[in-house]
Amino acid sequence: MNANSLLDWALAGVRSVLPAQWCEDHHCDQTGIKRTDYRLEFQVPSGLMPDNQFASQKAVLRVHRVSPTYSRSGCRAKKAMILVHGKTLGGSVHFDLQHTTPGFAPLSLQEALAYAGIDTFAPDLLGYGLSTRFSLDDPANASLPSYAADGSCSVSGCDRTRNNIAFPLDQQKTKLWTNPLNGAYKAHSSKTYFGNTDVWARDIRQVIDDAHAKTGLSKVSLLGYSFGGPRVGRVLHQLGTDAAVGVDRVIFVAALFDTLPGPNGSEIHVEYATEEKDLPAVEKSTSFPLTLSALGGWDNPSPDRVPPGAPEAFAKQAKLLDPIGAKWGGADTSSPTGLIRSPTFTNSGWNKDVAAAITIPTLVLHGTDDKTIPVTNAVHIYDALTVPKKVLVEINCASHLMQYETAPAWEGPHRAIADAIIDWVGKSTFSTRSDGHFRIDCAGRVWELVPGAADRHLNSW
Repeated sequence: MNANSLLDWALAGVRSVLPAQWCEDHHCDQTGIKRTDYRLEFQVPSGLMPDNQFASQKAVLRVHRVSPTYSRSGCRAKKAMILVHGKTLGGSVHFDLQHTTPGFAPLSLQEALAYAGIDTFAPDLLGYGLSTRFSLDDPANASLPSYAADGSCSVSGCDRTRNNIAFPLDQQKTKLWTNPLNGAYKAHSSKTYFGNTDVWARDIRQVIDDAHAKTGLSKVSLLGYSFGGPRVGRVLHQLGTDAAVGVDRVIFVAALFDTLPGPNGSEIHVEYATEEKDLPAVEKSTSFPLTLSALGGWDNPSPDRVPPGAPEAFAKQAKLLDPIGAKWGGADTSSPTGLIRSPTFTNSGWNKDVAAAITIPTLVLHGTDDKTIPVTNAVHIYDALTVPKKVLVEINCASHLMQYETAPAWEGPHRAIADAIIDWVGKSTFSTRSDGHFRIDCAGRVWELVPGAADRHLNSW
């Protein structure tokens, strides 16, 4: 399939779910898409970051925009969306993967949305990707060993962590010992966790304002992926009754809410405070800002759902988004293994009370094979929502990176997610419904889940 055929295929697919006026108003025929990267500058407000040494310093957010293009000047998209990434990687890796399915269809979610006439903005939040990193640029800010049970420390410095899975200890030795630390522990230049939900809510609100200005639209949609879910939830809470003035749709994709994976397939229920000040001391105990992870992606789905070459493309794109981390790790500085740098943080501002206060139509999407953020989170988000227009779609045979997954019997989760989002942004519906609980099975069939009754087959992809 050549490039022109792919464009025709994409445009034909989206016209089937979009209102006609999106593409035809004022003869604004869509011709394609374009990608743009730009920077938003700001000054860090005093008291925003846990380490106040960064207060008043200049910082930048990198924003990755994928926009529709039109045959005539003056034409513009009728819808816009901000896509908020999770805890480890910047926006363009999670939303604009430059790879295709085995049938040469694009995997990029931003690309699919842009071909549907939606102008998309995927920022790297502070501490991520190509945005300002502050203390994360210093390898000495990776974690030191743990304190002993009696509170003593066997080396020149020790650390504490609120979660040894999310933010492991002793990463100076396990990740950086030879390259770049040269076999010695280093003292931190910043001695607290990097951020909290309010840090990134500020970023998102800046991007919302910028998207309004760049598109000329009074409203945008918000999408929160993984740990981006709590960040979107926090923004909606901060905006309160004014949220509906500038936001018209909300989408949560594989989003965290109140359930973490536990040992041996178990689940751990957690309750997050609405405000940072109300978190228990242990939640604010992490004493280092930098955490490191290996280049990689999928949480072990069936191999027939991962497009050939996609993990390698994912790792390559992640490496390009972190040129400093790409030079760290391994025993040979001339051939580093490469690492992904991300911030440590506390989590607050997203719970049942916050969800219940949302007044904007909300779509919740989650894969039932998600090992990183259990699908229970999606069910609990949906149950907590009180807005009349709310839809939950569970997708079987889909993992945490379901936006890039295919399937043997149909196009797969990547296409279902894109279509569901396009439909929701355009009409606040899924399969013509504006409320309800649905499941897409491994063959691409859509079922409505009705309490106390048999599941009802609606349609198929």
